[in-house]
Amino acid sequence: MSKQVAVILSGCGVQDGSEIYETTLTLLRLDQLGIGYRCFAPDIDQHDVIDHLSGEARDDERRNVLVEAARLARGDIMPLDELESDEFDAVILPGGFGVAKNLSTFAEDGADLVVQAGLKDALAGFYEDRKPIGLMCIAPVMVPRLLGPGIAVTIGHDPGVAGAISAMGGLHRSCGVEDIVVDFENRVVTTPAYMLATRIGEAATGIFKLVDRIDELMDL
Repeated sequence: MSKQVAVILSGCGVQDGSEIYETTLTLLRLDQLGIGYRCFAPDIDQHDVIDHLSGEARDDERRNVLVEAARLARGDIMPLDELESDEFDAVILPGGFGVAKNLSTFAEDGADLVVQAGLKDALAGFYEDRKPIGLMCIAPVMVPRLLGPGIAVTIGHDPGVAGAISAMGGLHRSCGVEDIVVDFENRVVTTPAYMLATRIGEAATGIFKLVDRIDELMDL
């Protein structure tokens, strides 16, 4: 496997970490294309812990983002601060509320969000070296803070989130669940995934397109 992709996770579980289906579909498509990958996550405490059965917060419980993300990676994962962009050809960020809680403060601060310092540092090398960057679901909301203004992205067509992206200087493009938005100049690829998906098959179509386009961009 000559191509290598870094996959950055934010925990495990849609309500307080990485969306499990989005992550699994991303890893599946990379493997189907013969692309190697390594998972990373920040070694920090989660913002909160959500009972995924009741949807309620467990105020008496604390969890670590890296430890939880290891569930998705079957233990084969490294701390985000050990990610070296020169060892990879591209990077992909699945969604889930962990993006808005652990990788950034979007859940609380909206357009005033602050991104996790280690994440910005990790992506800087990819962007500077013009290596493809893929983001899905809610993750594209971080792009103006992570990479700068004027980059076209999509989260689907949620007016509140789209407005926050615009307020931060980003360019939001409406998009269907089974499609992608590509900013060729900045080599950024985004798809709505579970911002819109009602079935895993819908999410898979857009996610597979995103990974396929990342694969193509790695050859350019």
